[in-house]
Amino acid sequence: MSETTKNSLESSLRQLKCHFTWNLLEAEKSLDDFEDRVCNQTEFQNSGFKATMYNLLAYIKHHRGQSEAALESLQQAEELIQREHADQAEIRSLVTWGNYAWVYYHMGRLSEAQVYVDKVKHVCKKFSSPYRIESPEMDYEEGWSRLKSGKKHTERAKVCFEKCLEKNPKNPEFATGLAISSYYLDTWPPSQHPIRALRQAIHLNPDNQYVKVLLALQLQKMREESEGERLVEEAVEKAPCATDVLRGAAMLYQKKNDPDKAIKLLKKALECMPNNAYLHCYIGECYRAKVFQCQKMGENEMYEKREELQKLIEQAVYYLKRAEELNRNLAHVCSYLACLYRQAGQYEEAEYYFQKEFSKELTSVDRQVLYLRYGNFQLYQMKCEGKAIHHFIEGVKINKESKVKEKIKNKLQRIAQTRLSKNRANPEALHILAFLQELNEKRQPADENSEKGLDSGHLVPSASLPED
Repeated sequence: MSETTKNSLESSLRQLKCHFTWNLLEAEKSLDDFEDRVCNQTEFQNSGFKATMYNLLAYIKHHRGQSEAALESLQQAEELIQREHADQAEIRSLVTWGNYAWVYYHMGRLSEAQVYVDKVKHVCKKFSSPYRIESPEMDYEEGWSRLKSGKKHTERAKVCFEKCLEKNPKNPEFATGLAISSYYLDTWPPSQHPIRALRQAIHLNPDNQYVKVLLALQLQKMREESEGERLVEEAVEKAPCATDVLRGAAMLYQKKNDPDKAIKLLKKALECMPNNAYLHCYIGECYRAKVFQCQKMGENEMYEKREELQKLIEQAVYYLKRAEELNRNLAHVCSYLACLYRQAGQYEEAEYYFQKEFSKELTSVDRQVLYLRYGNFQLYQMKCEGKAIHHFIEGVKINKESKVKEKIKNKLQRIAQTRLSKNRANPEALHILAFLQELNEKRQPADENSEKGLDSGHLVPSASLPED
C-alpha cells in the first residue's frame, strides 16, 4: 500500500463511529479496572445488547495485544446481528465493521482494514455521507457501550438515548437505555425525572424486569416502598435466574435492613456467576450487617448468642476473603476483614488486613474511612491513644469534606477534651484543638455525591456505615 493510500486509510479510520473513536479508555487508570467494570461490576448483565458486549470485549482484547481474539469477538458480534436483526443488519453492523477496520489496521493488515472501511462507506453512501451517518441504531450502540464503560460516560450515554428517542419515541430499547442512564445520573436528593423515564420504559417493554427493579429502588429512595417491594417481587418471580435482577433486588432488601433476603438472592446469583468478586463482596457485606445487628443487642442477649455471632463473623470473613482473592483491587474489603478479625479478637490478622488496605489506591473518602477504622482499632483494642491520634489526624488532613471526616474530627475533639479535663495545660490536647480550629477556618462544602454509597444505583459497600 502506497504512503498516500495509507494516509487516506488513516483519515478514513478517524471518521468512523466505533469504539476506537469514542475514546472509552480516556482517563482510565487501568485496563484491568475498565475490563472489570464492563464484565463484572455493571449490574445489567442480562439485557438484550449482546452484540455490544462482543464489540466491547474485542476492544479490550485488542488493547491487551490479543488481536486474533479480538477478531473472534467481532465475528461473534457480526453473526449475532445477522441472526437477531436481519432486517437492519447493514446499519447495525457499521460499528462492528469500524472496529474490524481498526483492529486490522493495528495488526498491519492494511488491505483488510481497507475492505471494512469500504463496507462502511458503501452503506453510508446510501445516506449521502462518506463514513458516518446519524442514525438511532448507531446512537443506541454508542449509548450502551458508554453505559457499560462506567459513570463518567453516563451523561454522554443519556444524550445518545435521547437522540434515539427523538427519531423513534416509542422504541422500547431506546426508552430502556434512557431510563437506566437517567437512574444512574440521578442526583441527591432523588428527583422524579428517573421515575418518569423508568415508568415509560416499563410501559413500552413490560418484560424488562431489571428496569422494574430500578424503579423499585428509585421509589424506595422517595420513601414509596410498598410499590417498590411489589415490583421487586414481580421481577424476581418472572426472571428468577437473571443476575442483574437478583443483584438489584438484593440491594433493595439490604437497604431495607433485611440482610437475610438479600443474602438468599445474592447466593442465587452466585450460582450463575461463581467467580464474580462483587457478588462475594456483597454477600460478605450482608453478613457483616448481621454482625452489626447482633452487636446492638443487650449484653445478656449477646452473650447467649455468642456462637451465632461467631458463625456470622466466619461467614462474612469467608465471602470477603473470596472476593479479595478474585479481585485484589476492591476497596473496603480488606478493612472489612480487619474489623471482623478485630471483633473476633484476632488482632494480628486485623493488623495484616489493615496494612493491606493501606497499600491500595483509594479515593479520598475511602482513605478517610480507613484512617477512622484503623484509629478506632488502635484506640479501643490496642489501647494506643497516641497512634490513634496520629491516624485520625492523617484522615482529617485529606483535603476532602465528608461525613467521615466530621466523625474523625469529633473523635479528636473528644480525645482532646478528655485530656484537658485531667490537665488543662496538656500540650497535645491544645495542639489538637488548634489544628481543628485551623481546619474549620479553611473548610469547603461537603460533596454529597461521594457519600451516597448504596444510593448510587450499584450494590457497593458504603463509606458511611456504622463506626467500627
